This record gives sequence, structure tokens and C-alpha cells, in this order.
Amino acid sequence: MDTLSIRIKIGDREYPMKVKADEEARIRRVGKLINDKIKKYREEFGLEDRQDLLAMVSFDCMVESMELNETQSNESEQIKNVVSQVNQRLDALL
Repeated sequence: MDTLSIRIKIGDREYPMKVKADEEARIRRVGKLINDKIKKYREEFGLEDRQDLLAMVSFDCMVESMELNETQSNESEQIKNVVSQVNQRLDALL
């Protein structure tokens, strides 16, 4: 698979990366989302310290990740229950 050398700017720094060509758009989108969150915290809370801004963005991303994982886990459990009920009904019919 082809790899590309790109530079992603996060905050005030640029980071060189080698990414697969088919992942470039996603990587750039992630960089934009991080920068948007940095801007949000800078404006909302008046933070200027880069470390504080990155810490808040990291914290926010982890909260979102945990919420998503919990939602997916709950949905998976519900699907398992429905499949189990369907299997029980099929077994009863056979």
C-alpha cells in the first residue's frame, strides 16, 4: 500500500507523519477536529497555555470515546438478547 509523507498542524506545531494513502483524508480530518476543539476551549475558557488546551482536548476525547463504547456495549447486549429470544422461539417451533 502506498504511503504518503504529510504534515499535520496541531495547535501551533506541525507534525510529520507517514500515512497510508487511503487514510490521509481521515488523518487530516482528525487534525482539524483537534484544532477545532483547541479553538473552542481557548474561546470558551480563555485558556492560552498549550499544555492546558491539549489536556482539555485529550480529556474531552476520552469522555466521548467512553460514552461511545458504553453505547455500543449496551446496543450489543440488546442485540444479543433479541437474537437469543429469536433462537428460543425457533427452538420451540422445531
